[in-house]
Amino acid sequence: MSITRKPEPVDAIVVGLGANGGTAAKVLSEAGLKTVGFDRGPWLRAHEHYSGDELKFVNRDYMWPDPKMFPRTIRYDETAEAERFPFSPTPQMVGGGTNHWAGWVPRPRESDFMMRSLHGDVDGASLADWPFRYEHLEPYLTKVEWAFGISGIAGADKYEPYRSKGYPSPPLRPTRYGKRFYDACNKMGINAFPIPHAMVTNNHNGREPFNQTSFWNQYGDPSGARSNILTTFIPDALATGNFEVRAESFVREVKLGKDGKATGVIYIDAEGNEVEQDAKVVVLALGAIESSRLMMLSKSSQFPDGLANGSGLLGKNATFHEYLFAVGLFDKDIDEPLNGWTGNYISGGSLEFYETDENRGHIGGCIISASQTCHPVNWVFPGRPSWGDALKDADRNYFNYAMKIGLILHDLPVESNRVDLDPTVKDAFGLPVARITHRPHSNDVAMGKWQVDKNMEILEAAGARKTVPVYLDKMTGNTCHQHGTARMGTDPAKSVLNEWGQAHEVENLFVVDGSGFPTATGVNPTLTMMANAWRCSDYIADVYSKGRKERLVIAN
Repeated sequence: MSITRKPEPVDAIVVGLGANGGTAAKVLSEAGLKTVGFDRGPWLRAHEHYSGDELKFVNRDYMWPDPKMFPRTIRYDETAEAERFPFSPTPQMVGGGTNHWAGWVPRPRESDFMMRSLHGDVDGASLADWPFRYEHLEPYLTKVEWAFGISGIAGADKYEPYRSKGYPSPPLRPTRYGKRFYDACNKMGINAFPIPHAMVTNNHNGREPFNQTSFWNQYGDPSGARSNILTTFIPDALATGNFEVRAESFVREVKLGKDGKATGVIYIDAEGNEVEQDAKVVVLALGAIESSRLMMLSKSSQFPDGLANGSGLLGKNATFHEYLFAVGLFDKDIDEPLNGWTGNYISGGSLEFYETDENRGHIGGCIISASQTCHPVNWVFPGRPSWGDALKDADRNYFNYAMKIGLILHDLPVESNRVDLDPTVKDAFGLPVARITHRPHSNDVAMGKWQVDKNMEILEAAGARKTVPVYLDKMTGNTCHQHGTARMGTDPAKSVLNEWGQAHEVENLFVVDGSGFPTATGVNPTLTMMANAWRCSDYIADVYSKGRKERLVIAN
């Protein structure tokens, strides 16, 4: 394949138009930079393509990467042969994971940015402090909450760090299972509150509140009430006249010039043509797996092991936030139905167990939240009757009387947990796919066990007649959260990016997704990622593109 055309150069390229790339596109284009955004998936329209069709969205991969065209492989130690597996899949389309997400958007804690300072060297882990602190990110957390549309109650979480402004939308009313969760937490002295949610519940920025429904997580939202990059920041960027979307365009290489700077990208367009687009700045936002993969595919004589990989750390220290939970089953002859299909996917949560307590046998902690157990059709697959009266009875007797309390596992970074290029498996374009190598740290296993057990205690206090735990055995990629493969830091020998998401060795290459996270945090990462993408994009527009440099000094 050879280059068929070469459009006019632009100021900036953004690769990946999900939560982070969409944020970068908005900030850069609003600052006056001519910007082109690429996504390998389609540009859908919410009112036309989205609905509450469970089979379409949950069972038929409507929003997910085609595993035949874009597979991934996984192995659990260095000597094992990797197997094809849809590890941590994220919708590949304009809007990315915000097209399907449940939309938990809690803030990180101050401790998240100082894990090594707080805990020192932990055997088997590769802890590192972030090159900035919570107070540096706080103004951008607020910007995202108000520009994007977030519902919540400031101060309801008694452990919440400083915030400069409240939420633009109040939270949803609790569901029936949410009320059970709140009642149980009150009995146990646990601070519970409405988890901040990516939605509007009032008239905000021209958007209307939504019809509360649990056909939400994994579904495309046709209402526009869910905060989604497709329907918020992408239109904001387009409105400037400085932004262009190129959907169904697969970027296969970041080009490097003789001066050591990125000159642009080579991509394959929707018609299969190979196109070269030049730019002054290249911004990667494909997610920690695919951003590191693209950098590895972009190797050269200067960087034989991957673009900007002089440290040898590209792809390493990967973390993935495995989703674990406990399910509670309630007595249909005594309890009111919980009606998990009504209300929202989650309803109530807590950060009571977030900070380190050495009595628990592990460091760190994580967010927990009450949620529906499953979707109605999939609740009965594959082990229960799935047709006629038997199916209806299964829903009435079990699905109506079940809830779960889940957790976002704060897994520790380990240098050998990594993403690299699979030596044998190729994608639809003949390029090596991402191979994930991962073995949980003992702290991950201990945290997961302790928190799942605590979640069962809460379910029992809520009146569950039976509880079923789901513990950590091995990482399955049962979240779309990805971090750490190009960690940020001040020392080029120990990190890939600096505090602005800028590659130490390629000054006009920026990575603004979770790749830069030195540690995973114990909360859903999207708000933190978007705030950091906004912060880094401000730096690109206001400092780097104007020929200046700026360093952040962190006081010890």
